[in-house]
Amino acid sequence: MPFEIRFEWHASDAAGELHLCAAVKLLDWYIIRKFLGTFVYAIAIFIAIAVVFDLTEKIDGMLQRNAPMKEILFDYYLNFIPYFANLFSPLFVFIAVIFFTSKMAAKSEIVAILSSGTTYMRLLRPYLVAAALIAVGNWYLSGWVLPPANKNRIDFENKYIRDKFYFSKRNIHFQILPGKQAFLETYSTPDSSGFRFSLEHFEEGRLVSKLMCDRIQWNSASQTWRLEGCSRRTNISDLTEPLEFFASLDTALGFTPDDFARPLLEDAALLNNAELDALIDRERLKGNARIEPYLIEKYNRVSIPFSAFILTIIGATLSSRKVRGGIGIQLGIGVGLCFVYIMMMRFALTFATKGNLPPLIAAWTPNLLFGTLSIYFYRVAPK
Repeated sequence: MPFEIRFEWHASDAAGELHLCAAVKLLDWYIIRKFLGTFVYAIAIFIAIAVVFDLTEKIDGMLQRNAPMKEILFDYYLNFIPYFANLFSPLFVFIAVIFFTSKMAAKSEIVAILSSGTTYMRLLRPYLVAAALIAVGNWYLSGWVLPPANKNRIDFENKYIRDKFYFSKRNIHFQILPGKQAFLETYSTPDSSGFRFSLEHFEEGRLVSKLMCDRIQWNSASQTWRLEGCSRRTNISDLTEPLEFFASLDTALGFTPDDFARPLLEDAALLNNAELDALIDRERLKGNARIEPYLIEKYNRVSIPFSAFILTIIGATLSSRKVRGGIGIQLGIGVGLCFVYIMMMRFALTFATKGNLPPLIAAWTPNLLFGTLSIYFYRVAPK
């Protein structure tokens, strides 16, 4: 028997599909606006509280050291605000997601969205888009915008808040370049001078030359060291070669007073991504065995922005169900989990700087654990 296949198309069906697509896009923008708006609102509230507490704590010291109001406002607090916002961005993301999603669930908006045929993964898409915008912004801030801002803030703190820093280590050994080892018995921070300095040059593990000086002094104008009371032997293997003595010598030595500045973790926060990578390579070349703070700063600039995705999923899955008692319970659970995340970050930092935990593992351990938790919440949330 002959048969035929008929294709029927109805304008009403096409109009319905277009209407559904438009509704979905409208829903996406609705959630993204809610997410970003609540995120900015949460940041504004917490920053206002943080500024008040910080000013209350430090105002006496600022006034005692006669800090100008212009520097307090523009050099310190104008740079303190982005630093604080970036530092606690995971907390703000979590609170924002839980707050507005709980309100949507309380109004039965989540139920209506899922009842219309939208899958749970499709519901999370605008959440992840907003999280991506925050993550990219956070990465750009921490890698390129905050380093110069941190420099102004820390310079203000060193001038008007903190006590002066003094380098207190003795018998300092470090490698300037491969095969060039330096030694200082003591170093004085106030006048950038060192005592009992020696510089040894090795080739194939054999000492070939040595320079010894009673004192070295940094000349900030010429960016060189002035060596005093020096003796030098350029060919150690030739025992007949006499020592060369000279009263003073101006030369570059491959290091500066900045190498004896404040702790490494603070220094790392002043460098953008390119400068930080160059510093890590330079310190490895010198043979510096304590570069963990630099590496932690480098890895945290990626792991902390990435946490926006993980905390967004956890927050959305926790608060998308309507519960008795309103949003207070969900908000409390969310804030508690976020503080656990921040505590884990601090513990990992301590173990990496003072223990044997590799910096890469320290930076990503909180994300790995909470990432596993987000997968679990995502699997059980639709049920």
